[in-house]
Amino acid sequence: MSALRSLLFALYQLVVTPIYAILVLLLSWLPPIPRFKFIMGWCWLMLFGGRWICGIRQHVIGRENLPPFSTPHIVMSKHSSTWETLALNFVCPPLAFGAKKELLSIPFFGWAFRQASPITIDRKSGNDAMTQITIQGRERLAQGFWIVMYPEGTRIPAGTRAHYKTGGARLAIALGVPIVPVAHNAGYLWPKGFLGKRPGTVTMSIGAAIGSDGKDLQRLMNEVESWIENEVARLGNPLEASQGPHG
Repeated sequence: MSALRSLLFALYQLVVTPIYAILVLLLSWLPPIPRFKFIMGWCWLMLFGGRWICGIRQHVIGRENLPPFSTPHIVMSKHSSTWETLALNFVCPPLAFGAKKELLSIPFFGWAFRQASPITIDRKSGNDAMTQITIQGRERLAQGFWIVMYPEGTRIPAGTRAHYKTGGARLAIALGVPIVPVAHNAGYLWPKGFLGKRPGTVTMSIGAAIGSDGKDLQRLMNEVESWIENEVARLGNPLEASQGPHG
């Protein structure tokens, strides 16, 4: 049944995404923030489809930890699913996502994603990549965006850990802004790939902002990684929780 639901959702994406992407391209003349808010409609449609086709619900805790939206911040989130990329848009102010440059070449999705004002990362640039990220990051903050960086760099399987990359912390120190850490357990219900989606409730947890002022890179990274990984472990596997004490 989960495989059938996953397949139906993939077909839903296949129909909705090209249509919405064309609409986004037609509205490319809009200023960055209004354009982004229109693009959020696609995120809503994907979460709606995930709920009604695959039975994936959501619960957010820690909203009280979010600082005023008018104050620039960098969000650093666990990255085990597409779900958090969609859901973060309805928790935070407009977001500029750090993403590898290759994503922009994906037909329809990539073309529309370019209009969402991402921070594009060219991994072939070596040491110059951080300079490019900092320049783009400063521009996005000036435009009214917060910035999302995934410290693991790519989606990893739920229940596993990966080496945390320092780009997000380096950017926070360079721009002098705090980091909002985010943990969740979406990877168990909405894993990487077309298949594998399972019904249940994803929990997203938002931590208190971690200041970057006066901290060296390693200390800041340790604080962010410790909070995210400890909170991910505390949230656990929603599939096991739904089975109850008797499994």
